[in-house]
Amino acid sequence: MKKLLKIMAEDAPLDIAKLAKLSGMGEKEIVALLKKYQKENLYHGCTAIFDDRIFGTDQVRALIEVRITPRREGGFDQVARRIAKFPEVTDLFLVSGSYDLLLTVQGKSLNEVANFVAAKLATIDGVLSTSTSFQLKKYKEAGHVMQEDEDYERLKICP
Repeated sequence: MKKLLKIMAEDAPLDIAKLAKLSGMGEKEIVALLKKYQKENLYHGCTAIFDDRIFGTDQVRALIEVRITPRREGGFDQVARRIAKFPEVTDLFLVSGSYDLLLTVQGKSLNEVANFVAAKLATIDGVLSTSTSFQLKKYKEAGHVMQEDEDYERLKICP
């Protein structure tokens, strides 16, 4: 089981035949395990990672740190679940440090992301403060380097 998951984590999505060959398991067993993992909420599918330029759209991404007041009975979960429902939020993590939650938010413009923070995020009961950083360039995502090293000639120094 763990061998299969490790293979999938390193190079997903793979076809069933390749997963079976690499893990030493049968194809029917792989299919059954994938269904089981999905049912148990352990496997959520595979996501392709593309360079943003491939779709010809200029999406704005922001990392937003959020400080919240935990709820008496639900801790951080109640506020986090509410934030997770917004379609602008692509990732959401409980983190240690000076903030409680770390969000990745996507929008069509800086203004759209700013409006999300001001009109939706900051107005949630329990949100104390936010700090927004906009993504300027992606070098690596989910373990994959997005651009190979550029060849360049070192500038000559003249006296």
